[in-house]
Parts: sequence; structure tokens; C-alpha cells
Amino acid sequence: MALARTRLRRWFHNRLPATDTLTLTQRNVYILPTRPGWMLAFTLLVLLVGSINYQLNLGYLLTFLLAGSAVVGMHVCHGNLRGVTLHLSPPAPVHAGQPVLLDIRLSSDLKRPRYGLGLGVVATGSEAPHLAWIDVPAQGSSVIQVAWQAPRRGLLALPALTAQTLFPLGTFRVWTVWRPAAQVLIYPAPEAHAPPLPPGEPLGGQASGSQAQSTGEFDGVRAYRRGDPIKAVVWKKAAQAFASGRDQLVSREAQNAQRQQLWLDHARCGANDLETRLSRLTAWVLLAERLGLDYGLRLPGQVISPDQGMSHRNRCLEALARV
Repeated sequence: MALARTRLRRWFHNRLPATDTLTLTQRNVYILPTRPGWMLAFTLLVLLVGSINYQLNLGYLLTFLLAGSAVVGMHVCHGNLRGVTLHLSPPAPVHAGQPVLLDIRLSSDLKRPRYGLGLGVVATGSEAPHLAWIDVPAQGSSVIQVAWQAPRRGLLALPALTAQTLFPLGTFRVWTVWRPAAQVLIYPAPEAHAPPLPPGEPLGGQASGSQAQSTGEFDGVRAYRRGDPIKAVVWKKAAQAFASGRDQLVSREAQNAQRQQLWLDHARCGANDLETRLSRLTAWVLLAERLGLDYGLRLPGQVISPDQGMSHRNRCLEALARV
């Protein structure tokens, strides 16, 4: 039964059009009674049979009053979700193991508010999805955030989402299934206790001398060590670090020190399996960026020249995610 349910769900999701903006209409909104709704129907049936057997006029009145309230609640519940427009903003890349945050805007053109709208990721098993709840004002919009745990690194398609409501009585559940077209890039998870940065390589055209230390001494700059003179601190990089909330300092090398280039090489990172290598290279990229160093990346079939900055870091991380 679980296998059949999974195949049926996959077949249904594949038939849905992939879009980042979805307007809910009668064609894509579904309604069924909830468990309390079925219990209410059974109660009404018992009341009706008892009223018929004992000819209770007040019993008829109570039965049809409750039945009419349930029917009105069904129409109100269906109209509470119908007409809402869902728009998904492109998700930001994250590292493996971190939740992907999906920002969804719900808007309505009607002159009445929408209450109790829940959104979440469609569960893969038989368990109920975890929903985040929100209200939408009349002729306004609201933004809700849904979290999704990515299964692996790489460029992944987003899972199917669901929106539902139980308002006003909870006797009916109105829901829809939404298949977003956006994709999200999942970077490799950085190694928790990565080794120091590898030694630098001499710049082209220079004779090879003693190797740089494995503490970030590349391209005339290294990590600050206690005892360094104040004039040796690179204050421009320090100001950039302080502005971004970090406290890393870097110092200039001596004038006669050999200039080095930092290359993060996939073939020389010292790990055995692919995922461990990518995790170590990711940790090195983040460390070199924090230290304000110029660094390059060598991957199978791809070489990224030494540079620094957020765009260079994102380019390296994207290359690692797509290996």
C-alpha cells in the first residue's frame, strides 16, 4: 500500500504544471470532510433516525439546523482558499544539512480576509505535513516562510507544496498541491574540524623557495599573530571584517618574503572519498575568505583563478556543489 501510494502521488505531482506563481481556482482546489466532519455526519444521522422514530419536532429542528450549518461551513471553507494567489521567491543557496527557507507571498483581491491558511511541504510518507499558519488581510498580502530539509548537495528541484484551510468549523479540509518551478543550490557541508590551509605555491616566473607556512601566509598577507607590529596590520581588510561582524585580522609579510598563491586542489586535499574532499575544500574556501586571502580552486575539469570576495566565494561553492 505504501508503494502504491508513493507511485500515485508521484504520478499526480508530475501532471501538475511547474510554476512559481499559482492562483487557486475551482480547478485546483479540493475539498473532503475531516474526521470531525464524518463524526458530525454520523451524529446527524443518529439524530434524524431518533427524531423519526419518536416523532420529535425539536429533534428535526436541531438536526436540520446542524446540517445547514455544516453545509454553510463547507461553502465558506472552500471560498476561504479559492482565489488566493501564491508566489514563491527564489530560495537562497545553503549548505547541506541546513534547512532551505522558502518565502511565499499570499495575496487576495477580495474585500474579506482569509483566516487560518496553512502551507507546508508535501510529506513523502503517510505522515501529515508540518504546516505554517497565517492570515491574509482583505485586498492585501502576507508572507510566510516554509522550511525544507534538502536530501543532498547539488542543484535540486523544490518539492511539491500544499496549502490548506479548515476554517471555519474544521469539519471540511480544503487543500491544493503546488509544484514550484524554482530550483535551489545546495553547497557541500563544510568539514567540522578541517586541517590548516595547504602551503602556497610560488607565483609563475619566480624561483621556488621555502614553502609558506600553513597558517594563511599567501600573496604577502597572513593571519594576524600576537606580537605583530601595528603598522603591519592590513587595516582595510580589518575594516571589512569588522563591518561584516567578524574579528579576524591579517598582517603583511616582510618585504623580502616570497609571494605565494593559495590553490585549493581537489587532488591534493588529503581525503579519500569524494564527499569528504568536497567538505574539506568547502571549509577551506570559507576560511580563506574570512582571512581575506586570494585563493584559487582546482577541480576535475575546472580551474577557478585566484581571487577573493563574495562573488568569487559563491562561484567556488557552486562549482563544489555541481561536482
